[in-house]
Amino acid sequence: MTGSPKKVLVTGAGGFIGSHLTEELVSRNVSVRAMIHYNSRDSHGWLDFVPKQVRDSIEIFAGDVRDPNGMRTAMKGCDTVFHLAALIAIPYSYHSPDVYVDTNIRGTLNLLQAARDLDVQHFIHTSTSEVYGTAQFVPITEEHPLQGQSPYSASKIGADQLALSFERSFGLPVTVVRPFNTYGPRQSARAVIPTIITQIASGARAIKLGSVHPTRDFNHVSDTVAGFLAAAGSREGVGQVVNIGSGYEISIGETAELIAELMGAKIEVASDQVRMRPERSEVDRLWASNDKSLRLYGWKPKFAGRDGFREGLKQTIPWFVDPDNLRFYRPAVYTI
Repeated sequence: MTGSPKKVLVTGAGGFIGSHLTEELVSRNVSVRAMIHYNSRDSHGWLDFVPKQVRDSIEIFAGDVRDPNGMRTAMKGCDTVFHLAALIAIPYSYHSPDVYVDTNIRGTLNLLQAARDLDVQHFIHTSTSEVYGTAQFVPITEEHPLQGQSPYSASKIGADQLALSFERSFGLPVTVVRPFNTYGPRQSARAVIPTIITQIASGARAIKLGSVHPTRDFNHVSDTVAGFLAAAGSREGVGQVVNIGSGYEISIGETAELIAELMGAKIEVASDQVRMRPERSEVDRLWASNDKSLRLYGWKPKFAGRDGFREGLKQTIPWFVDPDNLRFYRPAVYTI
């Protein structure tokens, strides 16, 4: 990371990518304040499942990005911010779009205002490949048009543009990191790879999925985390968007077949209407160009191409199959 930060704030630290990022920061001896969403159970999300030495090394801050005063308190004394907190489930955004505006747009604004006032040295804002919508050309570069094909993606477009506006308007050092579809241990059941693995692991052979024709560019979580750290470690990319993608596309249907092969199972995919996105909301194709991240940071994925994806899945499947982890999932239930 740029210089030697006194302390790093990670919002969304209890989530899938956030918990892995927090682990890696601790392994690099970085002082971390890990912000988790306040709850009455005192649950720290996936941070409750990281090694004890990691939990003992971080400062937990429970709060809500929708609270501007709380965000200012969370950020005090921090000179680098990784902003990952967001509502990310696309189906739920059809159900409750208002909360996506409140959390993803208003929450980001609260953090940007605090970062500006507290003279934060680098603000790493998390985007998503969903902002591109269905690819108009491939591989998708950072210049690709933005298309809000769901309330979720529209809210992230708004948040991204707010973040970039604070760099242009106020000189806040903002880098927008745009990961494509991340997978790996601890991912929620709302994502397709855990959905497939947990259904097979629970004994199902008729696997329920939505559309199987769309393609995705899947990134192992360790590659995504490495991309975040590369962006934070350089002033190159400030005021810009940088894709973090594997540069390989594969359909959902092919992904299910590959997972089944690796798990030694013969499956049939059953189309489940409730899992289908509205026709014009479905993103049919995502395939990242990672030329910019390579040029700016020297970052490239370790789990690249079909062989890399296969290896990433081989390292991911055992975590979900482990009964101690599988028990946290409900494979027969569709999670929005």
